[in-house]
Order: sequence, then structure tokens, then C-alpha cells
Amino acid sequence: MSHDNTNKELIANILRLKEKRKAVILAHNYQRAEVQDIGDFVGDSLDLSRKAAEVKAPVIVFCGVHFMAETASILSPDSLVLLPDAGSGCPMADMITVEQLIARKKEIPGARVVCYVNSPAAVKAESDICCTSANAVNVVRSMGDDRILFIPDQYLGRYVCTVIKRDMYLWPGYCPTHVGIKAQDIIDQKKKHPGAVALAHPECRPEVTAVADEVLSTGGMLRYAHTAQADIMIIATEIGILHRLKKENPGKTFVPATGKAICPNMKKITLEKVLRALEEMKPEVSVPADVRERAMSAVNKMLAL
Repeated sequence: MSHDNTNKELIANILRLKEKRKAVILAHNYQRAEVQDIGDFVGDSLDLSRKAAEVKAPVIVFCGVHFMAETASILSPDSLVLLPDAGSGCPMADMITVEQLIARKKEIPGARVVCYVNSPAAVKAESDICCTSANAVNVVRSMGDDRILFIPDQYLGRYVCTVIKRDMYLWPGYCPTHVGIKAQDIIDQKKKHPGAVALAHPECRPEVTAVADEVLSTGGMLRYAHTAQADIMIIATEIGILHRLKKENPGKTFVPATGKAICPNMKKITLEKVLRALEEMKPEVSVPADVRERAMSAVNKMLAL
């Protein structure tokens, strides 16, 4: 049987079971193209957090990584949240533990913790407020002159410091996929594509955001691409987003800064695994009630902004 026919059959089975289970499929912009295409909603982690809070579906199939499924569980405690591959983690989220955060807070008395959503639920529970790459600047601005410990992404934190011209204590975490993108990659692509506009994610190193024309979350890139005058855009983030950019902007050309910007965890979920999750109603991701309530407070403060 050809790959296309296999996919058609898988998709038909997924749609049938999805209806039977009254499930909603949320897919992140970095997922495989065919997984994005079966999503009821596709977006960045902020879009999907909001959707998770709104959908009120008995079952949420989260095609993303573990911390995102946890956020869905925090915001939709009455839903069964399924993560089609239990091993779909996030190296950045693993760079901070609750114990480490508690110890660091003791070293900076009075500091308020701004926690990037790319972190475990238990870490969110020890934080004052969450942020995403889309709203980090606004969240930090809302904190006034307080001392801030920004966790776990040092590069997003540094970018925010540059934009609003203030200092923060930065946790030394990072995203291996974004750190692999080099300034030279953008410079080389600009030589090949004169007049192209370069869009970089704020998880990239400072020297990369410095040579980019715009620094945007994945949701920001999608919005920018719709209205941009430029016909060619160089994209410095995980290459999964190119599928949606091309699909939504057929007249424009999108070039990855580097073809190596692939998050192996985001690619773990396949159509087969989505179908199996709906058949077996597992692997489930849930957050213990005490952690959920405290994490919920940090996430809600962000959503309120």
C-alpha cells in the first residue's frame, strides 16, 4: 500500500475515533506536516494554552511536548489530556527542577519569578507568573521595578532585557534547536536572497536576533507573513513552521535559516501514535491537584494580561 493510501486510512480512522471520543486535537506549529493537518487547532504554545482553556472537550489530544500537555491539563482539569508519545519531552524544560528553583529563590530574596511556559508544571507552581515568547516583554513590563528571576530560557530573558532596557537574573537554560542556529546562517541566506526579510525566534542567541529584521514568536511570524510586503522570508526557528507558512501564504517564499533546526521531540508524534492514543486513551498527562492550583495561578496571571 502506498504511503498516501496508508495516511488516508490513518486519517479516516483518526477522524472517526475523534468523533466517537468527542476529542479535540491541538497541534503545535513545529509538528510534522501531516499531524498539523489533522489538528482542530494549530498554533504556538500561547494560542494552544488559550484553546485548551476554551474547548471544554472531554478529551484533548495534544500533539506537542510534555510541558504543553501539562499546561492543557492545568487549564482543562476536567478533560482527559493525551500526549501521543509519552517520550516527547523538552530539553529546556528539563534544565530546571523545583529544588533548583527553590534554592535560587533563597539566594535572591524578594525576587519575583517569571517562568517561561517551556517548563514543568511543578516549576510553574513555584513561580509568580508565566510567559510565552509572544508575551514575555509585556509580562516583564507588568512587574514594574521588582527584582526578577527569569527562568529557564536565558536567551529569551536576555532578549526581553534588551527590549525594555532592564536587568534580570537569568537562569542558564536554553533550547538546543534554537541555539544551533547561527548568525552566519542568516547572513548566508541574505546573500542568496537579496531583499529577503529575516524573522528570528527570541530563543535564538543574541547575535542571531541582532542580524534578524524581526524577532517574533511562531504565532508572530505567521501574523507577520500575512501582511508583509516582502516576497521572501528567511525563517530562524524550528522548520516545522514552514509547512503552515507556505500553506497560508501561497504567493510567498519561505527559506529556513538552516535545515538543521529540527526539534527531535516535536517530530516524535506521528499519525499512527495519534490513532493509538485515541484507541487506548493513553498516554495520559495529568497534574496533581496541589501543583495544578498553584501553577494555574501563574498561568492565569499571564492570560489575564
